[in-house]
Amino acid sequence: MARDKQTDSFSSPVPPRGLTRDRHGRGMRGPVTGPHLPRLRGRIDTFFLTVSHTVDYLRGLWPEELADVHFDVAATPPRTDVAGVVERWKVDHERRRIVLYRIPIQRMSRLHIDDDLHRQMMIESVVFRGVAELLGKEPWDLGPERYRH
Repeated sequence: MARDKQTDSFSSPVPPRGLTRDRHGRGMRGPVTGPHLPRLRGRIDTFFLTVSHTVDYLRGLWPEELADVHFDVAATPPRTDVAGVVERWKVDHERRRIVLYRIPIQRMSRLHIDDDLHRQMMIESVVFRGVAELLGKEPWDLGPERYRH
């Protein structure tokens, strides 16, 4: 099978291995979750869902302050700091915008326990810190009732 370098595609009429998914004559594979269950979520879907829920929670607590705030998610920051520090978020006070950088949050955060709960808590804490920076408050002051026992 020859590979065409200009178009980065295969020039053979036979589809590349894996596209037909017919292993050993057993027919097409079905989805892993079955026909009646929802599809599994990946890291990116989980990240966006966690950010969305956290933003909704904070907008419920601070509706006037966060009414015109725009939240964005970017893969990585445009550059690293002079000291080599990679930003997790960026706040633009003039445009009332918070940009969260997904890859540094997911891959460069040091978790003492690497499980779904602690990854979710890390994402939530970054959203809280970004909003706190925008509003000029401490992250703990954003949801004071949440942390009282």
